[in-house]
Amino acid sequence: MFKIGDMAVYPTQGVGVVEGIEVREYSGHSQKFYILRIVDSDMKILIPVGNVDNVGMRRLIDQQHISGVFDALAEPSVGGKVASWSRRQREYNDKLKTGDLLEVAEVLRDLYQISTGKELSYGEKKVLEQARKLLVTEVALAEGAKEDQVVRRLESIFI
Repeated sequence: MFKIGDMAVYPTQGVGVVEGIEVREYSGHSQKFYILRIVDSDMKILIPVGNVDNVGMRRLIDQQHISGVFDALAEPSVGGKVASWSRRQREYNDKLKTGDLLEVAEVLRDLYQISTGKELSYGEKKVLEQARKLLVTEVALAEGAKEDQVVRRLESIFI
């Protein structure tokens, strides 16, 4: 359960703040919803309380797991190269949809490593930026750090 004021991660959208819990009529039934305002975009999302697990909404990563995320970023890519960009993109988007920060870190790492050998396509750059934004925002909020500090830490891994 989340309370008003709690921070939560909504997959593909990022970190949000629970601004309210309301009961609304939906399809003839009363349902309780979380009102989540996404920090980066001010977008508001209504999530049925009973559907939180299905959509992957979760609490911020805790301090002790952040080092594991940075360890994953520093590892060499382990998967074999998927031949076409469209297949890789589908795989990357599936990982981002999980909302798992380790999966997001893997996407970021893989795209950074690909970019050292060739210029990324427009689509690849968009996925890289989305993964980077999701990771930087969550880590900064979880650590109470500024985003530019997290970016510098991230860039020190890939340079």
